Amino acid sequence: MIDLSINRENLKNNIRKAKENNVIIPTYEQMKNPEKVPEFVREKLKNVGLWEVNPLNLFRITWKNEPKEHGGLYNKVPNYVELPPELTGVPARIVCMAGKWFPTGCHKVGASFGCLAPRLVTGQFDATRQKAVWPSTGNYCRGGAFNSKLLAVDSVAILPAEMSRERFEWLSKIAGEVIATPGCESNVKEIFDKTWDLKNTRDDVMIFNQFEEMGNYLWHYQVTGNALADVFESIKRPGDHFAGACFTSGSAGTMASGDYLKEQYPHLKLAVGEALQCPTVLDNGFGGHRIEGIGDKHIPWIHNVKNTDMAIAIDDEDSQRLLRLFNSPEGQKYLAKELGLSKELIEKLTWLGISGIANVLCCIKMAKYYELTENDVVATVLTDSADMYASRVNELNDMYGSYSDKAAAVDHSMHMLGIRTDNLLELTYAERKRVHNLKYYTWVEQQGKTYEEINALWYDTEHTWESIHGQAKQLDELINEFNEETGLLKNK
Repeated sequence: MIDLSINRENLKNNIRKAKENNVIIPTYEQMKNPEKVPEFVREKLKNVGLWEVNPLNLFRITWKNEPKEHGGLYNKVPNYVELPPELTGVPARIVCMAGKWFPTGCHKVGASFGCLAPRLVTGQFDATRQKAVWPSTGNYCRGGAFNSKLLAVDSVAILPAEMSRERFEWLSKIAGEVIATPGCESNVKEIFDKTWDLKNTRDDVMIFNQFEEMGNYLWHYQVTGNALADVFESIKRPGDHFAGACFTSGSAGTMASGDYLKEQYPHLKLAVGEALQCPTVLDNGFGGHRIEGIGDKHIPWIHNVKNTDMAIAIDDEDSQRLLRLFNSPEGQKYLAKELGLSKELIEKLTWLGISGIANVLCCIKMAKYYELTENDVVATVLTDSADMYASRVNELNDMYGSYSDKAAAVDHSMHMLGIRTDNLLELTYAERKRVHNLKYYTWVEQQGKTYEEINALWYDTEHTWESIHGQAKQLDELINEFNEETGLLKNK
């Protein structure tokens, strides 16, 4: 469970700093149902930009933001795009919930909030003397640095040196410190090594490791899970059923939303995706790859492997080629002329970042494997959008030459319609146990977890995973008490 023990002295410091910086913390209930956000906050948000460093943007940590860059409020249903069969090549309804309309343009701002907020409202973290350290393969440290800024907390961002230029440029303006570690997306151990170095050499830091923080799991279980269910309920037709959900594993936080969906829709199949070039879940493999934002060579501590039905590997070349298809004038012309896609849908395809494209390809593989029909819905999330990868599109143009209608047709045919059900594994009990056991080498041997703790994740689900699910209500009580103590709600 998430530790909710109180440190009164630190808590007093956090309340004082929040009051000085006009920080009001949103509850889980408000993130799930933003119509419950206080009216005075809603009024003020009408004059605040989506990426603006303003504490009010804490109330935009929800999937239900209006798709506006300035002054937006909330929709009743999250922003999503449904991909038609002529694009995907499968009859199943593939529905993708968009992370583009979060502050920072990525849903990781929610996951990082889920890690930091409990430590603030319990006083386990002291905002007046400690810095929040955000180890990441990209978007999580962006979200963590942004939330830290909103919450008047100093931050340290850690990410691999080979991540996109856009990430480093943005972080340089938001984070207090930015540390580049060797390698690419799959070099997670190097990130962990740096966090241990900071732990052992500095007394002014607290590490918020997304791969082990149950606050990450809880946020996605409660907020992302509810949002996906809302999308399905809003689009379902007579005879439709929620057949599956697929998420590539970065920290595996998003997989927690699958745990929620399986409780609501018991027949739903849950798949975890990864890069074919680093097939750790699939067959204990390792390697580098180009699907930015998914962490590899280990199984995250917060992945409830026992509840996962399928492992799917995606070739990183497929995601790269489709990124160019969706974001080049020639590719968009092909989509309109040859497939008959509407201008609105083509614009929404720019909501797909590299890992979002990989998520879609996982959905296609699942649909083909299970022979899903037009009455089956498969859902996923688009972690971020193509806005994060303009430099990658330019690199592809340099690598392969100028784009054309013909190249677009080839990319669509080979890298989406041509997706097969190879490099896919339906997980038996024994296979799930194998994947779970891989946690030992990272978390027990390297990161200080115990033999008893790793066994509890597998054998004692009631007191591990299931006990966490209800903690949002306890956290909301602590958040409300914190806000009351600042007095900021009383003065409105």
